[in-house]
Amino acid sequence: MPDLAVVIPVRNEADNIAPLVAEIRAALDGRLAYEIVYVDDGSTDDTAARVRALQPATPGLRLVRHRASCGQSAAVRSGVKAARAPWIATLDGDGQNDPADIPGLWAMATGPGAPPGLGLVAGRRHKRQDGWTKRWASRFANAVRARLLGDATPDTGCGLKLFRRDDFLDLPSFDHMHRFLPALFIRRGQRVVSVPVNHRPRTRGRSNYGNLDRLAVSIGDLAGVIWLKRRGNRPEILPDSD
Repeated sequence: MPDLAVVIPVRNEADNIAPLVAEIRAALDGRLAYEIVYVDDGSTDDTAARVRALQPATPGLRLVRHRASCGQSAAVRSGVKAARAPWIATLDGDGQNDPADIPGLWAMATGPGAPPGLGLVAGRRHKRQDGWTKRWASRFANAVRARLLGDATPDTGCGLKLFRRDDFLDLPSFDHMHRFLPALFIRRGQRVVSVPVNHRPRTRGRSNYGNLDRLAVSIGDLAGVIWLKRRGNRPEILPDSD
């Protein structure tokens, strides 16, 4: 059984499949037992065919397919549910996240110095390689989230994260939830730690998201997470319970 599942949601990222799989193998082979779970979220290109072409030579490479696009959060959840490993690392499929950062997140979460009560290790993109409009929109959104949710996370939009499978599946599920994981883990009574990670420019394919698209849905989502946070409670189980 693998110790770690690398879950990668993708839509129309055919040209990025082989390079990213090669980088994951270079980062993790010989370090720990792992699997790679690609979730094809209704692609109209040959994304699925590219994954299948690599499976004979790539042990642990798996494919989950959505008949139609359901969004990144649904894709992440499908991948986590399909995973066999107790730990999950998520990566964006566009090649901008660096798989070489995964061992550092793994050491943070599972090493002897892991903070007590740790639920989520979140990547924070260092020297982000995006256009100025996307960087500005991200800084604004993160500032608003941090102020209203108190999640103390400087970059909730970074796709590189690590957490336990069971903890994630115990979170409330909704569209765009992947952008609120720090607040949801804190609501669960767990600690969130942010770690600087590498960020690279996109060199293949096109982004599936725009600034206006994200802004339009973020307002309603933020209100919903504020409601969840206020309405949640965490019962303390007594040690003599049977």
